[in-house]
Amino acid sequence: MLDEALAAGAAVAAQCADTSRVEALAAALAARPCHVALTVARGSSDHAASFFASLAMSRIGVPVASLPMSIATLQAAPLRVVGELAIAFSQSGRSPDLIDTMTNLREAGALTVAAVNAPDSPLGSACEWELPLQAGPERSVAATKSYIAMLSLSAHLVAFWQNDEPLLEALRALPEALGAAARLDWAPAVEALVGVERMFVIGRGLGLAIAQEAALKLKETSGIQAEAFSSAEVRHGPMELIDRDYPLIVFAPRGPEQAGLVRLAADMRARGARVLLAAPYDVSGAELRLEPTKHAALDPIAAIQSFYVMAAELASARGRDPDQPRYLNKITETH
Repeated sequence: MLDEALAAGAAVAAQCADTSRVEALAAALAARPCHVALTVARGSSDHAASFFASLAMSRIGVPVASLPMSIATLQAAPLRVVGELAIAFSQSGRSPDLIDTMTNLREAGALTVAAVNAPDSPLGSACEWELPLQAGPERSVAATKSYIAMLSLSAHLVAFWQNDEPLLEALRALPEALGAAARLDWAPAVEALVGVERMFVIGRGLGLAIAQEAALKLKETSGIQAEAFSSAEVRHGPMELIDRDYPLIVFAPRGPEQAGLVRLAADMRARGARVLLAAPYDVSGAELRLEPTKHAALDPIAAIQSFYVMAAELASARGRDPDQPRYLNKITETH
């Protein structure tokens, strides 16, 4: 897990070296604008889809929704998707319900795209467009570099879609930022979480996708019952669970959501919660530092890179093998 997480920068560099397919897709989307977009994914891939959705909605204005696959498979719903974008995210491209959903959407007239890591996958064949993640073989059960590659690919697609040169320039510099992020000292998180059994991970906006991914990795590799929430949503029902010494990680990268996330961290500290605020160097009171990238939209990608290194160390500190999570398989073939 750790070795593959540290290889994420190389995957992003490989994407930057050959953008021909994503440029062609972006040109097709610009020439035939869609009104809505659907994402299809599970697990870490679904969290990557969440990042794509937030980025596309905030920068292009196209509404994006996650499609429950049973709607298209078990229920065989007559979805009206002619000319709309449907994009699937997958590491293996072999889950039957994912393949069947994209096949059905393509037959219904959607422009189907597979963002997939494994070459020659059934999912890639089922879709009109295939965008390779270029992360190379991923052997660890817990996905890391393929997740980061999905985030980077999403940013590439949105950047070319809207001809955003500053974002493209920042993507070309992202591998260096990921290297710096991997070297940050997140030992305070290992010390704080080594004995916990349940916790929250908080984010908002683009950062919600990495909060979701971090919570999943804490479950997979450390056996912690970690749940992800938006900083707005946690102030509703979940707030009841936060008492003295209740552990939270709050991701507060740059962006319009940062101020509210920092306020939430302060409020929870006042309540007595054990808060780990992850924020850039200019935010006071942060226990965990975040490496800035050359564009605020990419900061969450560097944040999850730092988290992955910590997560591998935390699992080992808890006496678990992060490379062999219990009861889990690398490829989950749901129907």
